[in-house]
Amino acid sequence: MLAILSDIHANLAALEAVLADARARGCERFICLGDVVGYHAEPEECCRLLMAADIPCILGNHDSYITTGRNCERSKVVASVIDDHRTRLSPESVAWLSCARPFIRDGDVLLVHGGPDDPLDQYVREIDAQIFPDGVNVLFVGHTHVQCAHRFGEKLFCNPGSVGQPRDGDPRAAYAIWHKGDVTLHRVAYDIERTIAVMAERGYEPFLARGLPLGAQINGRIDTITVRD
Repeated sequence: MLAILSDIHANLAALEAVLADARARGCERFICLGDVVGYHAEPEECCRLLMAADIPCILGNHDSYITTGRNCERSKVVASVIDDHRTRLSPESVAWLSCARPFIRDGDVLLVHGGPDDPLDQYVREIDAQIFPDGVNVLFVGHTHVQCAHRFGEKLFCNPGSVGQPRDGDPRAAYAIWHKGDVTLHRVAYDIERTIAVMAERGYEPFLARGLPLGAQINGRIDTITVRD
């Protein structure tokens, strides 16, 4: 069984809970769809845990800010967190992030961080049967932090949701399991207060954590993915 994680965003407590839950369900293989870093206060610890478990990772947009030296132009808040992460990440972790693939293609299965049109930074908020590129029957995406699985005939779309910052109204960490051609969605309760405490200890402004107990964006917004059959 393959566990598919995404959007960890430097939330170590959530990552540990998801890995434990997936292993308890029998998962021996893992893939991360990107965004190991960003938003929360433990980027080095999350990278180290993924490296120790030999979990391959696709490059997320937040990860790319670290690996390219550029920064987020959409949000000063995101940019400030990335600047902080640059001071916390070891050279080994930066090198590991730099080895992340832009996407993974295995036969008719495609895994990306964003979407098929832009693997790094496409927000897939609406889906229909036209989203699948030629030759792709199974599509996994991240980036929106919204857990969703839907079949269009023989084709399967899945966003496993976010491990470290869910935005679909459920604060529990999210991931998916891919096994024998089918996918199951899973949620795991974790110690949110532990994550908030580490953020406070490391000097993060309180507003950065206010969405965690709500399963929402920092500003409190709940996001969705619209399915159009």
